[in-house]
Amino acid sequence: MPAPVKLSVIIVNYNVCYFLEQALLSVERAVEKLGEPVEVFVVDNNSVDGSVAMVRNRFPDVILLENHHNPGFSKANNQALKQARGEYVLLLNPDTVVEEDTFLRCCEFMDAHPDGGGLGVKMLDGQGCFLPESKRGLPTPWVAFYKMFGLAKLFPKSRRFGQYHLGYLDKDESHEVAVLSGAFMLMRQTALAEVGLLDEDYFMYGEDIDLSYRLTQGGWKNYYYPGTRIIHYKGESTKRTSVNYVFVFYRAMVIFARKHFAPGRAGAFSFLINMAIWLRAGAALGQRFFTQATPVLLDGAMIYGGMYFLKTYWEENHRYVRIPYPEKYMLAAVPVYILFWLASAYLSGGYDKPTKTSRIVRGIFIGTVLISAFSNFLDAWRFSKALIVLGGAWSAAALIGRRMVHNLVVHHKFSLAVYHQKNVAIVGSRQESERVRQLLEQFGVQVRVIGFVTPDVVMVPSPNFRRTAVGAATVWEMTEAAQATTAAEDLLGEVRQLEDIIRMYELNELIFCGRDLSASQIISLMVRLPQHPEVAYKILPQDSEYIIGSSRKDAPGDYYTLDITLNLVHPQHVRNKRLLDMFTSLLLLVLLPLVLLFQRHKAGFVRNCFRVLSGSRTWVGLRYAAAPRRLARAILSPADVAQATAALSEATRRRLELLYAKDYVTGTDLRIMLRCFRWLGQE
Repeated sequence: MPAPVKLSVIIVNYNVCYFLEQALLSVERAVEKLGEPVEVFVVDNNSVDGSVAMVRNRFPDVILLENHHNPGFSKANNQALKQARGEYVLLLNPDTVVEEDTFLRCCEFMDAHPDGGGLGVKMLDGQGCFLPESKRGLPTPWVAFYKMFGLAKLFPKSRRFGQYHLGYLDKDESHEVAVLSGAFMLMRQTALAEVGLLDEDYFMYGEDIDLSYRLTQGGWKNYYYPGTRIIHYKGESTKRTSVNYVFVFYRAMVIFARKHFAPGRAGAFSFLINMAIWLRAGAALGQRFFTQATPVLLDGAMIYGGMYFLKTYWEENHRYVRIPYPEKYMLAAVPVYILFWLASAYLSGGYDKPTKTSRIVRGIFIGTVLISAFSNFLDAWRFSKALIVLGGAWSAAALIGRRMVHNLVVHHKFSLAVYHQKNVAIVGSRQESERVRQLLEQFGVQVRVIGFVTPDVVMVPSPNFRRTAVGAATVWEMTEAAQATTAAEDLLGEVRQLEDIIRMYELNELIFCGRDLSASQIISLMVRLPQHPEVAYKILPQDSEYIIGSSRKDAPGDYYTLDITLNLVHPQHVRNKRLLDMFTSLLLLVLLPLVLLFQRHKAGFVRNCFRVLSGSRTWVGLRYAAAPRRLARAILSPADVAQATAALSEATRRRLELLYAKDYVTGTDLRIMLRCFRWLGQE
């Protein structure tokens, strides 16, 4: 008979290998602290970023369940729940870090509260700030209404309006709550046996609310327990600021209302939610458009104003016949000129970061040549060539000048490109500090490493140090003899001096070494330094090659890896790839009757043409290897060319794709499309 298991930990993963590795490392340490039998499941939903291989190699004791498609969060968790043998089961997100005593404290709390069906803990974002979703109320129609229309955000501590996140309850005290967060959801196995598993009607979001509600309906209590903490890098698997997130999240609330509320109330609730969905989606699209369009509109307005001045001056001083230009010149011709200039500047990289004069001038020059060439073929629209040349010169000056003024106002520096090099300090041993330096250099990350802060007490007090007042703070300075012996090591101080070190060296980023600091120590340091919001925190897990972090709670986690150097994600190549996709899709649709003769999947080919035009697909891209940023789903893979002649392993396909991404040029896409032409209709 197998030995009883105290806790079953279940992690569902989808293309976040770098976070999963860190989560499993923290789970390992928490299991050691618990001191009782624990089983750990990882359910992989068809990841293509090497997650499965990483788990097999680094964590052989983990029970790995591989899906060959993405069935969603609920179904994946249920796969493991049906096999779990633990007295307690924990649903844990892969983008989390648990403290060493998390499992021990949670199990002790549940042992002491036999009426507890579920438990949630205090969650912090990547900056150490409290996440309000650590404790939540039931989203009744009114509670959901207050959240969706912003009243909950305006009055977070109100007992009426703040019920969604229970803002009126002290975050440092234990409370009974209605809803647990799916990021960390510990439940009693006997309670699950009574109320059932996750509802698989929810693909993502809402399933935690549904199960929490069923636990309370079954007579169990849900608890919020702040006696331990976890880091939750919010929104990595799905981008929470996206329009798609708005639709998926609030649609889940509709499912919940229809399932648990009376039909009449559910109908009204669905109407309110759908109205909120479109309002939120419209606001998100409007904000995105405004953010991206404002610089272009400002450039266009400046060029238009300059062209009006040039036209007036030219009319009065440099025309043989001093008569005004026709109205259509300013109303139609100049806007077309501006469109050419701005489009050429954009395609030339004039809007890429960092800003470069050469890109702007090149783009404006090409636009000026095109305008001059096209105007020769249109007699009714042929105006002064001199005005076109002068307009081009003014356009380049306007684009460069606006950026310099912007940098003067925002960054107090009158220059075209403002590059702020990060000042970084490493918190860890000298050995790990050197490893961080090597990784940063290998990844091509442009930062200035000031030095390292040792976790060991070696600095204060000592005969080699003297005490100095700096404002209201006290700093321990090294004497000249000590400086001479430690300068080569770039030793800045010890952990207890971190606040002073941040202030003195104007640090922008701290990198914590997981080999030298426990998760509890890292979290404590993050919480202790909230007065430095300009400082970002990252963690290098033990024996890992990923440096992970998040700059704020609304931002997805980010990381430094070799993938940063891929040509495929360079702005210029992203733009050229998108233009190539659009052009080839339009051409294929024009030639549709002929092209269909050569396609194996005719209906799929037509669908793919429109998908590529809309941006939801790309003709060629990564299908087996994950890119460091979200790209459109690929129809063809560079591995498909070799696959036609020989069967390839998964590792070989990923390697071919990474080589394609590293040395990407648009011509490669055309070559692959021609060689795999008959397969353009595949899904």
